[in-house]
Amino acid sequence: MHVLRSVALILAAFWGVSAASYANDADPIIIYDTQFHPEYARNGMVVSQEYYASQAGLEILRAGGNAVDAAVATGFALAVTHPQAGNLGGGGFFLAYIKEEDRVIAIDYREMAPSAAHRDMFLNAKGDVDNAKARFSLNASGVPGTVMGLTTALEKYGTLPLGQVMAPAIRLAGEGFPMTWGLYDSLGRYQKRLKGDAVSAANYFKADGSRYAPGELFKQPDLAETLTLIANNGAKGFYEGPVADKLVAAMQAGGGIMTHEDLKNYKAVEREPIFGTYDNYRVATMPPPSSGGVHVIEMLNVLEDWDLKSLGHNSAAYIHRLTETMKYAYADRSKYLGDPDYFPVPVKALTSKDYADTIRAKINLEKATPSTEIGPAPSLPDESHDTTHFSVVDKAGNMVANTYTLNFTYGNGKSVAGAGFLLNNEMDDFSAKPGTPNAFGLLGGEANAIEPGKRPLSSMTPTLLFKDGEPYMATGSPGGSTIITVVLQSVLNVMEFDMNVKAAISVPRIHHQWFPDRLALEPGHSVDTRRLLGTMGHQVKIGETEAWDGVMGSAQSIILAPNGIIMGAADPRRPGSTAAGY
Repeated sequence: MHVLRSVALILAAFWGVSAASYANDADPIIIYDTQFHPEYARNGMVVSQEYYASQAGLEILRAGGNAVDAAVATGFALAVTHPQAGNLGGGGFFLAYIKEEDRVIAIDYREMAPSAAHRDMFLNAKGDVDNAKARFSLNASGVPGTVMGLTTALEKYGTLPLGQVMAPAIRLAGEGFPMTWGLYDSLGRYQKRLKGDAVSAANYFKADGSRYAPGELFKQPDLAETLTLIANNGAKGFYEGPVADKLVAAMQAGGGIMTHEDLKNYKAVEREPIFGTYDNYRVATMPPPSSGGVHVIEMLNVLEDWDLKSLGHNSAAYIHRLTETMKYAYADRSKYLGDPDYFPVPVKALTSKDYADTIRAKINLEKATPSTEIGPAPSLPDESHDTTHFSVVDKAGNMVANTYTLNFTYGNGKSVAGAGFLLNNEMDDFSAKPGTPNAFGLLGGEANAIEPGKRPLSSMTPTLLFKDGEPYMATGSPGGSTIITVVLQSVLNVMEFDMNVKAAISVPRIHHQWFPDRLALEPGHSVDTRRLLGTMGHQVKIGETEAWDGVMGSAQSIILAPNGIIMGAADPRRPGSTAAGY
């Protein structure tokens, strides 16, 4: 990448190396012809949505931990400092490259439906979906997976003891941290939901109902106690004992169906990652119940045979090809994606180059095809808005991309008394009624219907890139239904347009999800481009959508350059994002 050249001058001064020694580097580092510059490090990098959580991961790297150790520390710290999505009561996906084994591992710690769940549990007397029940009741909560997922990752692939890795999170909860501007603002915007639950109100607001001011010390003693029980007892400290008792008591008091047996029976599952290729890159991503991994590979396969670079980044011609490709992928999502333990997801067929050829042949390069004329493939060969993502890379070449969530911002808004954590509302990610869109406007069918023990379909898409066989990029994003397209564009910006990691995640994005039939553009796209897209038949919307915000995602990303320099980029779209390295 030509972008690597100019950093040589900065690094030369910083490390006392002669600038002349970089003059003939085949893979230079920094130049100054870009508006966007990443953070640089030699030994390790953590990029997350929140400053103190990134620092927690960095503390563990400095203590000699590997990328997995630091990722687990960051995940637990986010449960303290970023309760909008960081969590103990939710779930997610942990994707990692283990350099010593030259292997990518994928840990699915998505929530599971309680044993008493059934497909019609959110339908009213008329047979329609009761959205309030599906999204804000205690029965909107699936059995949490985060604690099992993070402790499993550490036990199998980490190097440091759980107590040491969790120490920063326990300290942040018990001793407190200065209220951040981002959390202060978020609590203000969502105070109605949180104050609707007495426990959440007590956890996040003062006794008089006011917010902690930015800079004011914010402590969470109940959460510190819960974290300490986990640190001392592992996953059993959450799924059994006092914490489990408190969670089940909250369920029983509020009419919830989750039981002690549901908690004891929860399992994090290690699955086979999905792999694809794009030019000289290998792409590793998350398998179902993530829909994102399948469809990122599916879309890259379609796009690979076009000369996208010659069209110009974010030109009307380029955006048109992206948009039409997105429509077909999201149509397939509605029919074929679900929990692979319950439904035979045709991963091989959907991610094949031959299938991509059939989609590409259908795309009119001059005119948009209405979504009503696009459907899932009729047959195939046999075979949360406030989610949060963080990435970690260490000097050995280990990489972690982790995405986890409560689904909505602060989940269903309900907290477990005496335990200090919020509950998820992931049951809304099932198809409560086939053909009825969920809160993000996504359609689903039988593959994602509610069943006991089943994991709901997710858009979360932690992704790793390998360039010429070597570990190169870790990325992912929050953003509900936009996650998949945000990740797609982030990796395309690197692979196709040679952008540095900061530029790749900063430039304006687009999104189309088949239905509703509208093309969303972030601010920053030109008026002329929007007009050209309109003349091609696209229904263009600018920050006026129901299922996503005016900006899309928050792709915390890292690139490991061939010369060992680690470049971290915090997405500028959300306040507080921090790249921390050394």
